[in-house]
Amino acid sequence: MITPEVVDLEGKKRETGRKAADALRDAMRVPCVMYGPEVDENVHFSIDELEFEKVLSESKRQILNITVDGEEYETLLKEVEFHPLTDRPVHADFYVMADDHKVTLSVPIKLEGTPVGVTEGGGRIFQPMHILRIRVKPDLIPGAYTVDISELEIGDSLHVRDLELEGIIPLDDLGRTLVTIRPPKSEALLTSSLITEEPEEELEEGEEALEEGEELAEGEEAEEGEETEGDEETTE
Repeated sequence: MITPEVVDLEGKKRETGRKAADALRDAMRVPCVMYGPEVDENVHFSIDELEFEKVLSESKRQILNITVDGEEYETLLKEVEFHPLTDRPVHADFYVMADDHKVTLSVPIKLEGTPVGVTEGGGRIFQPMHILRIRVKPDLIPGAYTVDISELEIGDSLHVRDLELEGIIPLDDLGRTLVTIRPPKSEALLTSSLITEEPEEELEEGEEALEEGEELAEGEEAEEGEETEGDEETTE
């Protein structure tokens, strides 16, 4: 588990309203708001766009210390709105944390190492989960989860329950797969081909029996019908 990076940002109080927000964007500043359980009223401010883009470029979770008019707030980035054409950040929401209040957030999952099943068996890495949703107190927030996959062989998997979760409430099912090592593609295709061909062979044998003129007696036909019904009930 990686400890989150703490980043300091300098904010300036701002006026609300569309014209004021547009003027800030023209000046390369991002209009923002922050709120939380111990904040009496929402704090409207702006931050430098280039500094904010550095925050957005990081792949791991960060704790952002934002100073506005000399007052410091320990926050998490909650939401960012981007311009649909330029992809510039046009607005951001920050959540001000309180020590006794748990927060809900998403944490990246990073893979580390090369599996034995890949180097020796030619397997393939499949990672269906890239983030984990958790609920946790601010002092236990992980920056990211690093998962060592170097010992995994073909067919091996790791799940949410295999992560270090002390003091953390996972909001995703403990049985969800984080990563699995699949067999080589050629082997997977061969297995699929064999499964597909089996029913065709059985069908051909049935056709041959009819072509030879073999007819079932009425008693045998009834017995087979009863067996078929029994099979269908078992399947259901």
